[in-house]
Amino acid sequence: MKNLSEPGHKKRTRGRPRSQFAETPSSMVKALDRGLQVLRVLSQNGAMTLSDIAGLLKFPVSTAHRLLSTLNEHGFVEFNSETQEWSVGIEAFRIGSTYLVRTNLVEASRTALRSLMDETGETANLAIMDDGDVVFVSQIESHYPIRAFFRSGTRGHMHSSGIGKALLANMPEKEAEKIFKTKGLPPFTDKTLTGTDALFRDLEKTRKRGWSLDDEERYSGMRCVAAPIYNAHGEAIAGISVSGPTVRFSDQTVTDFAAKVMAAAQRVTQMIGGKGPEKFNQGIKEQL
Repeated sequence: MKNLSEPGHKKRTRGRPRSQFAETPSSMVKALDRGLQVLRVLSQNGAMTLSDIAGLLKFPVSTAHRLLSTLNEHGFVEFNSETQEWSVGIEAFRIGSTYLVRTNLVEASRTALRSLMDETGETANLAIMDDGDVVFVSQIESHYPIRAFFRSGTRGHMHSSGIGKALLANMPEKEAEKIFKTKGLPPFTDKTLTGTDALFRDLEKTRKRGWSLDDEERYSGMRCVAAPIYNAHGEAIAGISVSGPTVRFSDQTVTDFAAKVMAAAQRVTQMIGGKGPEKFNQGIKEQL
């Protein structure tokens, strides 16, 4: 057997073996970069012909056509056969609008979160749903030494979250069941609702009163009161909440906090041009 440590033997470095496809990752990134350049040029110049796009970007016409065809397949660009011009497609608008809505939501909520923390003395949170999870996107922390804390981007199960349950209560039962099936209903504490019957009863109660309660269902010794935020189509797209230790969240305090949380959710809904259920909308009118 040949000694691999013998002089003259070229030791193979660790990692993937070389092959005829070794440059594929690099070429894929390059293609993506060129595709994004095409989108940027169209966004800056409006409708353009193939030759104009290729000339401006200094791409071969064949390359520009392949990029445009791929983008067109996914709805990111559109082609007008009468004018022979390409333009930005509806899918690019949808993705850009999603970012805009999220950005506006966070900006619109800051004042409401600050006021909510000042009124209750507890940590105020803003969260959205993403891929069946509740994701915290903004927070104003309490000044108490013992307080709730969720770093922006923190994900959690919806069934054990105040905001998660506020959002679940506003979606069709089949959609909620799909999330439960995909994500599961793990028990985090002795109070976590892990059965669908009990959970749906809780969601029905949430729907009727307009706010949800995480009663030590995610962390022992912590409670959370939440309410949904609606968009212009009447869809619950986010939630606002206050959370803190149970010693400061008595049943009476929870009721008092619930009114304040709903008022904050209503203010943010109004600021983003949203519209909730009639009972929710009536609350907004009463504040005006």
